[in-house]
Amino acid sequence: MLLILTRLFRYLRANKAREQVARRQRPLPGQRSAATGGLVGLTLHQARYDLRAVLRNKQARLSTLILPPLLLVLFVSGLGGGSIGGHPARAAYYAPSVSALAILLACFANLAVWLSVQRESGVLKRRRTAPVPASVLIAGRSLATMATSLTAVAAVLSLAHAAYRVDLPLAGIPALAVTTIVGSITFATLAHALSSVLRSADAAQPVVQAITLPLCIASGVFIPDADLPTWLHALGSQFPLEPLADALHHAYAPASHGPALATGDLAVLAAWALVGTAIALLRFRWTPAPAGA
Repeated sequence: MLLILTRLFRYLRANKAREQVARRQRPLPGQRSAATGGLVGLTLHQARYDLRAVLRNKQARLSTLILPPLLLVLFVSGLGGGSIGGHPARAAYYAPSVSALAILLACFANLAVWLSVQRESGVLKRRRTAPVPASVLIAGRSLATMATSLTAVAAVLSLAHAAYRVDLPLAGIPALAVTTIVGSITFATLAHALSSVLRSADAAQPVVQAITLPLCIASGVFIPDADLPTWLHALGSQFPLEPLADALHHAYAPASHGPALATGDLAVLAAWALVGTAIALLRFRWTPAPAGA
């Protein structure tokens, strides 16, 4: 009997100790909000780090912040005057078109190449082993590319207004911001999806260029849809750049194209974002591809 009572006492004492430990480890409501705030803070810190890395990269600065305004000047001033795409002035057509190109370069082309190079060089693997959640690393880089695309679109808009008197109506400013953000998210997810199938860093740049240039031609960025062959326009409309450019045209000139916020085009972009997310979740790798793969 004494043995039974002794064992029962030990069991109760051990059970009480476990409950005390669990009570100390259970976060309080304020601690839960602090943990959530810490995750947001980590994401913003990572975004600032990645944004600085983008700004320090000369190639990234050239392709995302300098090339789009230069293309706007080339298309408007270098090709002469006259109407195009239903617009009385070339600048009114090419300002939203070049803005779509800026988003494509910042959030798709540069991000896909960066992910491939960083993974194949082992940097992504080392960053993944850091005590930071993977979601923070991905969200931070995506926020950095979004900030870059917003800056590039603002640069194109400012140049179009200062040099060519292209005015953005007040009703179009929120629509332009929403469209840029949705387009940035869409192409960032597609960049993660594309990087998952690129097997080498050397192949990343040529593959991305082989995708972006035909996509710009078929989607009405360089040439208006009305001037494209019917089959090429039909092909380009199947990809996300065409609805992005169309939504930006709505934001720039709602009087000519309809409501400033093109909800139909944004829905198409959201569907593409879901496709890119699904592929990235299934195939995205943090480690280099095995030799001979």
